[in-house]
Amino acid sequence: MQIDDSRAALLDAGERLIAERGVDVPLREIATAAGQRNNSAVHYYFDSRTGLIEAIVDRRMNWLEDRRMQLLAASEADGTAHDIRTLVAMLAGPILELIGRTGVTHYGRFLEVVRAHPVIADARRLAGADRAAVRIIATRLTAALAQLPPRRRRQRLETMATIMFALIADYERTLEAGLRTPDPGDADEIVDMIVAMLTVPATDPAATRADEPTRPAESGA
Repeated sequence: MQIDDSRAALLDAGERLIAERGVDVPLREIATAAGQRNNSAVHYYFDSRTGLIEAIVDRRMNWLEDRRMQLLAASEADGTAHDIRTLVAMLAGPILELIGRTGVTHYGRFLEVVRAHPVIADARRLAGADRAAVRIIATRLTAALAQLPPRRRRQRLETMATIMFALIADYERTLEAGLRTPDPGDADEIVDMIVAMLTVPATDPAATRADEPTRPAESGA
């Protein structure tokens, strides 16, 4: 097995086993699942558990970034660049496209598992906040929710990633279990649920300080 093939096999095995069993799955089991006889293979290729997780995230991130840039360009052309639903679809849609590709079967569940685990020291990296497309989408989402009091707006945008990853992971689970088959409307339904959470009117806006600063959302692995 060539070095590139060995590395890719470890990434595949790590993504699957972390998704199925959690981030603390023994590294030797990841190595065995990848066809490696050396139990230290993960350390050899990635230095540590954190290095493996970051590598799994990074290998998908470039494709997601490119796809979101394409969607941003299309939204500029058709005049929907600041529409809330369009912006949410740019975050969730590419992940759903990705897990629909051959060989990508556990990425949604992997993201759900690792996003809140302390092994990820920099949540911004996992969210893709260092990528231009995510920064643009986050800034526009913040502006699109200007009708909400600042604290509510910040809370909803920070919660959006949790809900998005949970919905995508659950969808991926049901596909694998055979409880549903892919449908063209699946992405629309997930986006609709996220948008509903973001836009539901605040019940007690007077109780929220209007002068509290708001940070842009940083979500969208």
